[in-house]
Amino acid sequence: MTARRRDATRVLLLAAMLVVFLAPLAWTALASIGLLPDNSTRPPSWTGPATLEHFSEIGIAEPTFWQELATSTIAAACAATLAVAVSFFAAYGLARSSFRANRGVTQGFLVLASLPAMAYVIPLSDVLRRVHLLDTLAGVVLSEAAVTAPLAVFVLYGAIAQLSVQWEEAAVLDGAGLLQVVGRVILPLLTPTVAATAVVLFVLDWNMLLVPLVLTSGEIKTIPVAMSDFFTFERELDWPTAAAALIVSLGPVAVLVGLFHGVLDRFSLGAGTGA
Repeated sequence: MTARRRDATRVLLLAAMLVVFLAPLAWTALASIGLLPDNSTRPPSWTGPATLEHFSEIGIAEPTFWQELATSTIAAACAATLAVAVSFFAAYGLARSSFRANRGVTQGFLVLASLPAMAYVIPLSDVLRRVHLLDTLAGVVLSEAAVTAPLAVFVLYGAIAQLSVQWEEAAVLDGAGLLQVVGRVILPLLTPTVAATAVVLFVLDWNMLLVPLVLTSGEIKTIPVAMSDFFTFERELDWPTAAAALIVSLGPVAVLVGLFHGVLDRFSLGAGTGA
């Protein structure tokens, strides 16, 4: 009986969590097809005929929306790839070094990963200004990669530290160099973990608002910046069209997560991450 109650409690908690997380998305999806709540009726009801016209109005409300969608996809993909590539070698160096404080350094990367984006914006802005990359796609990519790289280092360190060094020693005895060991031994063993980390970083980069908002002057817009334009005081809010734009903007993330959902269980923090 106790086990049944425990299972029932877990089911109820899971159902409550699903409602909390999915209710805003469901509300937005209904608004995107023109179904809006009418609080003047008792009980409250949903009014308006269901229609897909609001999706065709996205380009009218935000003429450069589709360009911004492409910009976000390219920026997030490039930033995630760059961050994972650099972080992989950094994590490998930390995991295989004899430096006594390497675990402390790794914990420091976790601290950096927990900092708000605002902590990065001012120094990144100064650096990009000096190298003439402000308001450029390259500047956005480098900045997003810099913000998310500490998390990747921490995660990949835990995965590499779990691998036995015997694999590498055997490859070295066969005459393999460092790059060959990393490329032919370590990377194949950690491909699921690396892929999961890249997907998580892509989602983080995709949702990043403050960095592209501050580091660009409007020439380069990502989806979060474009969505914020729907809620400025200078324009009248068309909620159904804004909701339709939001649903469309979730497409690339949903497709990516759907394709790689099988490897996302490999993503975990710290030493618990393995191949």
